[in-house]
Amino acid sequence: MNLIILHPDDFTQPDVAHLRDARRCTHIRDVHRAQPGDELRVGVLNGALGRGRIITLDQDGIVLQITQEREPPPMLPLTLVLALPRPMMLKRIFQTVATLGVQELILLHSKRVEKSFWQTPLLAPEAIAEQLLLGLEQGGATQLPKVRFEKRFRGFVEDQLPALTQDRLALVAHPYDAEPCPAQVAQPTLLAIGPEGGFIDYEIEKLRAAGLAPVHLGPRIQRVETAVTFLLGRLF
Repeated sequence: MNLIILHPDDFTQPDVAHLRDARRCTHIRDVHRAQPGDELRVGVLNGALGRGRIITLDQDGIVLQITQEREPPPMLPLTLVLALPRPMMLKRIFQTVATLGVQELILLHSKRVEKSFWQTPLLAPEAIAEQLLLGLEQGGATQLPKVRFEKRFRGFVEDQLPALTQDRLALVAHPYDAEPCPAQVAQPTLLAIGPEGGFIDYEIEKLRAAGLAPVHLGPRIQRVETAVTFLLGRLF
């Protein structure tokens, strides 16, 4: 936990926060081994970064005097459209997109996505929020990515995607018949990544028609969770 995330309901005064939950309190006590008077790096959810000086630390929780100092690192100008991964990958992917600063994550159905994947409890709002917060704590940032679901591939690609590509670099990761992925771009970007096995040919054609250009990362085929990190690191 590189950053203690503070929620609005933690604040008892504008500059005083009272932490009562076991996860943060245990981490502060057992990992930071903090004592009254010590300072911790804190950030207000979707707000500023700063310092929290421990006023009291006891069985009722931890009270911090908060000093807000600076804005968090900027988010990436990126909308990530991701075919819904296998549930076993979801925790890591949610954490990764929050750590790296993705603005919006759109989880999309596609031919190679099993319908049962949509039933996983990992897609419950509280489960998503838990993993995103873990990613923010790792990355030292406070801004939660937006997450939404699109369970109809054709409806989304035909009715919504063309508008989302306006004034953006629009790309789809595709290891075949594609150009090398650009590097260190500066403009707003939309990136689509398929499921394990990739988008089928029909889906690639629909994405092309919506304005997305296929790009690749070289001759080696990556797992989805690896491709997400690799592509974002290359693009930004």
